[in-house]
Amino acid sequence: MIGPLALNLGIFVIALLVLLKGSDWFIESAEKIGLSYGISPFVIGITIVAFGTSLPELATSIAAVLQGDSEIVIGNVIGSNIANIGLVLGLVAVIIKQIDLEQNIWHVDMAYLWGSSFLLAFIIYDGKVNYFEAAILIVGIILFLSYSIGGQERSESNDRPTIVWKDYIFLILGGVLVYAGATYTVVAIEQLSGLAGISKETIALSAVALGTSLPEVVVSLQAARKGKTSLAVGNVVGSNIFNIFVVTGFSTMFGELLIPAGVIAFSLPFMLALTLLFGVMSNNQKITGWEGLLLILFYIFYMVKLFGG
Repeated sequence: MIGPLALNLGIFVIALLVLLKGSDWFIESAEKIGLSYGISPFVIGITIVAFGTSLPELATSIAAVLQGDSEIVIGNVIGSNIANIGLVLGLVAVIIKQIDLEQNIWHVDMAYLWGSSFLLAFIIYDGKVNYFEAAILIVGIILFLSYSIGGQERSESNDRPTIVWKDYIFLILGGVLVYAGATYTVVAIEQLSGLAGISKETIALSAVALGTSLPEVVVSLQAARKGKTSLAVGNVVGSNIFNIFVVTGFSTMFGELLIPAGVIAFSLPFMLALTLLFGVMSNNQKITGWEGLLLILFYIFYMVKLFGG
């Protein structure tokens, strides 16, 4: 008879394989469809792909609120944002040696990421998130999408790829596989963590956050491997903005969020520091492999501290 440990390890491996395949389909079809409308790879990454890879965070957070575990939501958001910068961006920079940004993200995108991060800090500082604050967050994502999609120059029609109905099918199917793979990965990780007797708050900041960030990890690495670094960086920036505005905002619509004191004391300042560091590193429109190693070291330090190191 299969024991709980072996069963959850099996679920984890299968879910991860599904996640890998789904992300490959999603990234290819999303980019092709976006390019067919004249949208740049960076904007595709910061909107379409970012939203798709943030679906697991949104789904798990809403489920947590409905189950009366609202303290998991902010832990998931902050932990995922830390993982996106420290782990995802760090790995991409190390693997491809240097990320060269085709677009200056300092014009609006980085400022918006900084602004959304500090707005979240002010909102959760009193230990809860209410409906009024959720409405402000939702307005924030509307403004961001309006600028990102409507404020860019379109490419010439003769430079755009031709799409067929199969591209839309693979986009939807890829998104479903990413969602399903990430969801079951989180379930397996939560079960494995529970067997080890880890607190719910720590699980949210580490296992759940890492599990729901797996789409960003996979999609960004796949994009970087194919030479699409703008899409990879856009995915990280967009996912973090989506996590703050969409995941926090929409989750609050299902019930008031409660914020654990430990999150405010350590994880929140750590996320703000890492976000500022990301901005400083990208100021010259490139992120080197050495800077990527530094980001990974920050993430390792964070995980060690979470588990009482």
